[in-house]
Amino acid sequence: MKIAFYGSSLLSSWWNGAATYYRGLLRDLASRGYDVTFYEPDAYERQQNRDMDPPEWARSVVYPATVDGLRQVLAEAAAADVVVKASGVGVFDNELIAGILEHARPGALKIFWDVDAAATLEEMRQDRNHPVRRALASIDIVLTYGGGPPVIEAYEGFGASRCVPVYNALDPTTHCPVEPDPRFAADLSFLGNRLPDREARVDEFFLKPAAALPERRFLIGGNGWESRQLPNNVQRIGHVFTTEHNAFNCTPLAVLNIARDSMANIGFSPATRVFEAAGAAACLITDAWDGIELFLKPDEQVLVARDGRDVAEHVRELTPERAREIGEAALRRVLAEHTYAHRGAQVDEILRQEMASRLEEVAA
Repeated sequence: MKIAFYGSSLLSSWWNGAATYYRGLLRDLASRGYDVTFYEPDAYERQQNRDMDPPEWARSVVYPATVDGLRQVLAEAAAADVVVKASGVGVFDNELIAGILEHARPGALKIFWDVDAAATLEEMRQDRNHPVRRALASIDIVLTYGGGPPVIEAYEGFGASRCVPVYNALDPTTHCPVEPDPRFAADLSFLGNRLPDREARVDEFFLKPAAALPERRFLIGGNGWESRQLPNNVQRIGHVFTTEHNAFNCTPLAVLNIARDSMANIGFSPATRVFEAAGAAACLITDAWDGIELFLKPDEQVLVARDGRDVAEHVRELTPERAREIGEAALRRVLAEHTYAHRGAQVDEILRQEMASRLEEVAA
């Protein structure tokens, strides 16, 4: 089957946290025989900050972020068996959702793949004419980055015929244990772009513990923190390319995951960083959210913090031996249950079920 996938970027993680999610899933689907084309706009300096060359397992099409560029790539949707519009492309999102419905051939499977379901659902609650809300009646299936039962119920309440979470996972060929790198030495490290709907949680779960532990070393990576005043024991290192994520995760005593507001509120939404850290056998501390035990067992495979005081307490008590035990246990769990091979098998089954159902309807 041919897949036409319209997303933010496959080639660059620059202001694009979904990059490794796309890579892991689409690489696995390609290994199962799918013919994948990924369409991404030349926007937000992503092409100037690539951390991946066009892969052998997918055709990569970078189009000008213009009306003509959009028109040309949407026309190619007619050749696909499965047409996917991902959320958060950043340019022409409204035109893309309408465009795949217009240009997909009769019989093609039309998918909206939401990589920020909590935010999209909130927008739809506020706007009855939201483009995604209007399109749901014509979309065959909604796949989401996470969200669990609350997201399924919400999407189906808005009229989606079917909604299935396809969670983040580990690509063990990309994220794995490596030797420590002195550049990333710290007691606690956090990697995440500065975003309005996460900054208050970064204050609570990262900066507050740093201020409470002035004798400890803290490290923050990601875009946007250059202008933020930080405690003296916090080092900022800017954007960390995906090729450096393993060393970033393996070097410190522990790494921290902080969910965005919407994902923390809805739960069941493990960030890519959770699986990247586990894949590197890092000791992960995460803010508390519903559903964490579906992915990692608290106190054995991950440390859970309700607030900044919990984070500080974890760091105070953590020894290198204990951190190693937690990281190794997390690695075993994700390799057994949460790789992109597991997610690819799930998506493959969904696509085959949907296509078989279509054939049955035609035959009837």
